[in-house]
Amino acid sequence: MIDASKLTEQFGSLVFSDKIMKERLPKDIYKAVHKTIEKGTHLELDVANTVAAVMKEWAIENGATHFTHWFQPMTGLTAEKHDSFISPTGNGQILMEFSGKELVKGEPDASSFPSGGLRATFEARGYTAWDPSSPAFIKDGSLYIPTAFCSYGGEALDKKTPLLRSMDALSKEAVKVLNLLGYKDVARVDTTIGSEQEYFLIDKDFYKQRKDLLFTGRTLIGAPASKGQEMEDHYFGVIKPKVSAYMHDLDEELWKLGIPAKTKHNEVAPSQHELAPVFETANVAVDHNQLTMEVMKKVADKHNYACLLHEKPFEGINGSGKHNNWSVCTDTGMNLLDPGKTPAENIPFLVFLTAVIAAVDEYAPILRLSVASAGNDHRLGGNEAPPAIVSIFVGDELAQVIKSVEEGTAYHGAAKVQMGMGADVLPHFTKDNTDRNRTSPFAFTGNKFEFRMPGSAVSVANANIVLNTAVAEILTRLYEKLSKFSEAEMKEKVLEVLQEELKEHKRVLFNGNGYSDEWVAEAEKRGLPNLKSLPEAMPYWIKDESISLFTKHKIFTEEEIRSRYDILLENYSKSIHIEALTMEEMVRKDLTEGIISYEKDLTSEILQKKSVLEGVGGKLESGILKELDEASEKMGQALAKLTEDTKAAEEKADLLEQASYYKEQILTDMDEVRKYADKAEALVPDKYLSYPTYGQMLFSLR
Repeated sequence: MIDASKLTEQFGSLVFSDKIMKERLPKDIYKAVHKTIEKGTHLELDVANTVAAVMKEWAIENGATHFTHWFQPMTGLTAEKHDSFISPTGNGQILMEFSGKELVKGEPDASSFPSGGLRATFEARGYTAWDPSSPAFIKDGSLYIPTAFCSYGGEALDKKTPLLRSMDALSKEAVKVLNLLGYKDVARVDTTIGSEQEYFLIDKDFYKQRKDLLFTGRTLIGAPASKGQEMEDHYFGVIKPKVSAYMHDLDEELWKLGIPAKTKHNEVAPSQHELAPVFETANVAVDHNQLTMEVMKKVADKHNYACLLHEKPFEGINGSGKHNNWSVCTDTGMNLLDPGKTPAENIPFLVFLTAVIAAVDEYAPILRLSVASAGNDHRLGGNEAPPAIVSIFVGDELAQVIKSVEEGTAYHGAAKVQMGMGADVLPHFTKDNTDRNRTSPFAFTGNKFEFRMPGSAVSVANANIVLNTAVAEILTRLYEKLSKFSEAEMKEKVLEVLQEELKEHKRVLFNGNGYSDEWVAEAEKRGLPNLKSLPEAMPYWIKDESISLFTKHKIFTEEEIRSRYDILLENYSKSIHIEALTMEEMVRKDLTEGIISYEKDLTSEILQKKSVLEGVGGKLESGILKELDEASEKMGQALAKLTEDTKAAEEKADLLEQASYYKEQILTDMDEVRKYADKAEALVPDKYLSYPTYGQMLFSLR
């Protein structure tokens, strides 16, 4: 257990941090590493050798015997291969060795990961390359080295590489614009993110008894419990003692790994919770979120829990998201999305605010696609999460600022309002300039944007790659327009340029209720896309505009773009295919067995009563038996159709056609099976079921 009084010392104790490097590396080596991190200069082998030697000694001191290049392939998970530090000397002894070459480069098999056709099965060689901007750490006796992953031909096969490229692209264009506006001292701009991670905890023994949770991450059948979330008593409620113990241990594990876990609380649905970290540079934040999800599951296992990260593990209650809080900061300490006290006069803020608005509007389809998955499509638009329509909430004050820029009129800021709560003992405080809007997919929240669409199970790399690149493109356009003006006329002309952009893109601004049917109709009038699923959004990924965007800023080659098109579609279809097969197995074997056993006992009870009561009685049992028999018969018919259609889905060769078929036909079939399966399950006593019910899973935590 971490001693709270020594937390500042123990935070990051398993991280080869900048502090450790500064203490242990020679000054010239430390400076060389920092030069590589900050300016992207080549790291010489002698520098890498020195870093490796120091890193190895530090790792061994902290109990490490192995090292691994830790990377993020297109599976959405992380990957690792462990090698020990030992090197035999030939006389029965060993040395502990770790070279600069081993630090900088690894060679995993590139043919066994999703590549979308970039690699054939026989083309196995791939490379991992050390990312010095994300610190190495120790976990389970191994030194973990964050790395990028590419093929033998240099194509990116991971999520880190394009994320780093997108960060560089945004920085390059942002610096040009800021220098033009007079901020000559700015040399680097970084995006920072904080990912609010939602999750469910259930009893591990219950988890093991559910094939659907084991194989797919979500329940495919299950009658609702008598109580759900309608009492609104779980959100921010008292954390149960055993759950609190889990959260405490989770914090400790994350803190030792240098992950700044900050906030923890109960979420809306029963057994649902949230963990939120402090903002970090996007690259490190994405690495840390991947690590957080892994540690959450590991710590849950120790507490006899199962941590569910699927976006919709339970029908009828809220699913889980991962709100991506995104901001842009300069190396001089300026948050470019902080409006300050006079937002209408804050030119850098207005420029970057406008760039974000234009980027989200122009590239809404691929921004929507960046969060699309078989799991997250169940969540979006379900009156529990943002709709599938991408819009921006800016709040009342910023709406007025934007209006004044658009119309070329003076803005008179609203006076600060002191809040009083009617009791003398309670403090007065200044009211915020705007409310929050939880129905907005992309909401301004004071000095950042909160992208609320990402799902809980996915890497947030995709969303940030698209967002960074789209904003970089708009900044490129703004620079081209503004570079025509002299320094003297810049202030006046910049507002004219922003006015033009805002008039063109204001359709994406919406401060109302994103859950309402009226908004869906209004969004259609405005021409905003409503892409409800991954197959609907997928064609936008390979449109000329998207290919041009990513190739222009060197985020992806066209081959890398098309490979991701294949990978995403294949993953979507495979996910639903596994769900369909799992549902068939559970219904045929587990639920049907329970139904038959109960019907047998019911029939026996009815016959016994009629025998004793001379043909009278058993009406209750007969009514249940009839209802159960009708439900099970329809369930069987629906199941037969699902089986037939699933076989047809396998035969479809075109990836988009196949994914669309899974979405339109297989999911519809599964809903039909579930309707009658849940009706039947609700009639069967728990003792006849071989798996736990919703009531048991959602309300068993103490």
